[in-house]
Amino acid sequence: MRCPYCQNNDSKVLDTTHDSHGGIRRRRECLRCGQRFSSYERAILSTPLLVKQDGTREEFDREKLARGIRIACAKRPVSAADIERLIGHVESELQKLGKAEVSSRVVGDRVIEGLKEMDHIAYIRYAIVYLRLDDLKSVRHEIDRLLEG
Repeated sequence: MRCPYCQNNDSKVLDTTHDSHGGIRRRRECLRCGQRFSSYERAILSTPLLVKQDGTREEFDREKLARGIRIACAKRPVSAADIERLIGHVESELQKLGKAEVSSRVVGDRVIEGLKEMDHIAYIRYAIVYLRLDDLKSVRHEIDRLLEG
C-alpha cells in the first residue's frame, strides 16, 4: 500500500476491522515517514446489468447512484458516511441477488427505503423524481403517507 504522504510502498498494518458489507478497513503506518492512514478493501463482486424501463440495459454505476442520493440529501443533516453506507448496502443487495440482469426499479426501491429511514426531506426529494410525483397533489399525498406512518 502506497503512503499518501510520501508515496513510499512500505507500511505496516496497525489494526484491521471488517464491516457488514464484506469490506476490510486497515489502519496503517508508513515505515518511512511515520504518518498513519487508513485503507479500505472490498471484494470485487459482479453487479448485474440494470434493465431500464424502456428496455435498455446499462451497468450499475456506483457514482451515478451516489450523485442522485447526494442531490436528494443536499443541505440536509445526512452525513457522508450515511450516504456511503446506503450506497454500499444497495450495491451489496444487488450482488447478493446473483442475477445477470435486474430491473432498475430494484435499485430505486432500495434507495427509497434507505432514504425514508435516514431523512424524510431527502426521501421526498428523491421520490419526486423516482416516483414521478409531477403535481402538488401527489407530493402532498406522499407527505401525508409519511406523516401517518
